Amino acid sequence: MNVVLILPQASEELEASISYYESKQAGLGTALLAEFKRTCERILELPKAARLIRGDLRRRPIHRFPYSVLYRVSNDEIVIVAIAHRRRRPGFWRSR
Repeated sequence: MNVVLILPQASEELEASISYYESKQAGLGTALLAEFKRTCERILELPKAARLIRGDLRRRPIHRFPYSVLYRVSNDEIVIVAIAHRRRRPGFWRSR
């Protein structure tokens, strides 16, 4: 498995989070992006290692930041459904 698809909403969430952190401190948004990429690499290595949270949806925390990657594993791809803050707007992603 080597394909990661990011839903448009998840991409927007990631971009907004990166912009927020970058506005707080130069380089922090870049650090978030790097940690997101590392998280995706870990997901690709062991896609079913993360905890199931609802149906077939899995959650993998992003190291150093209060976000998680919510994703589904299908036959030959990983679909990132949301980039969710761990304490804000719980369950906003349920309709995706």
